[in-house]
Amino acid sequence: MTNEVLATYANYALYSAVGVLSLAMIAYAVYLAGAVPASEREHETLDADEQAAAERARARAERVAAVSGGSVATSPATGPVGAVAGDGTTDDGAAAGPVGDPERARKGAGIGGTLSYLGTGLLLVSLVLRGMSVDRAPLGNLFEFSVAGAFFAMLVYCIGPLRRGMHWLGLFVLAPVTLLLWLAGTIWYTEAAELVPSLDSYWLVIHVSIATLATGLSIVGAVLAALYLVRDKAGPGSFWTKLPAAARLERLSYGMHVVAFPMWTFTLIAGAIWARQAWSSYWNWDPKEVWTFVIWIVYAAYLHARVTKGSNRRTAAWIALAGFACIVINYTIVNFYFIGQHSYAGTS
Repeated sequence: MTNEVLATYANYALYSAVGVLSLAMIAYAVYLAGAVPASEREHETLDADEQAAAERARARAERVAAVSGGSVATSPATGPVGAVAGDGTTDDGAAAGPVGDPERARKGAGIGGTLSYLGTGLLLVSLVLRGMSVDRAPLGNLFEFSVAGAFFAMLVYCIGPLRRGMHWLGLFVLAPVTLLLWLAGTIWYTEAAELVPSLDSYWLVIHVSIATLATGLSIVGAVLAALYLVRDKAGPGSFWTKLPAAARLERLSYGMHVVAFPMWTFTLIAGAIWARQAWSSYWNWDPKEVWTFVIWIVYAAYLHARVTKGSNRRTAAWIALAGFACIVINYTIVNFYFIGQHSYAGTS
């Protein structure tokens, strides 16, 4: 039985998350508009690191002198307590925003980060309430899968890049996530209901939750791959010089895909085991099975190209984007236009 009240509150939380994340995008846009080129931020970071290191050395010397009864000479070069470290925090733990950027840009980054955390929390609340309203995991149709995928993408961003002060990435991650949530809440929306019999299995949580987490990682990885391709061709004075060096973007993208690939592998294996239980066969040449295998092949090709000595990193990045395109095809076109045993989109 469906609890309509909880389902309604789940929708309210979802709509609130979309609004909050939209405001976060605006804040991040303000940050990028006022941010200085990455090379200048890195120079300021080095200066701040040196200042913070000198302050820590002076504090240690004072403690030693206090024990021995001596005194410590101070240098004008040492900064005041609370000097900003290179990770965007002060030595007493307070947040200071991106080092080297104008104050308005730093405020935009801070607001964007706070709203990102809030929006991610609202997505979690929406998923929990949706699951409680139907007494099952909220992974039974395309609408629920999309909300879960968006949540995992935001979770990856918040516990990884955002915590490390990568505010420049926020706008580019939030844009596809907000678009996905808008599609889920309008075109793909499905009323809360019980599962179809074939999905009523503990394998739903095991198989689909890992698939959504892999999708969230792939979203962030694809964004970084696209930014790498653009940054690699950006000339001096270009807007894209506000992003880190192309090599760093490429390494970050590779790191996301390295984590996501084993999850895609597990998704395939778990799906085959579940298929054996549900349909008496490990492989049925179902369209979604085939396209999930295509996704796995393309990402395997990306990782192979990436680690091959002398390979072109731009070519590898394009392969990664091709893998993400396969994900989009699998969860949109295949869901709507290919009839198979995985026809659970739930939309009319």
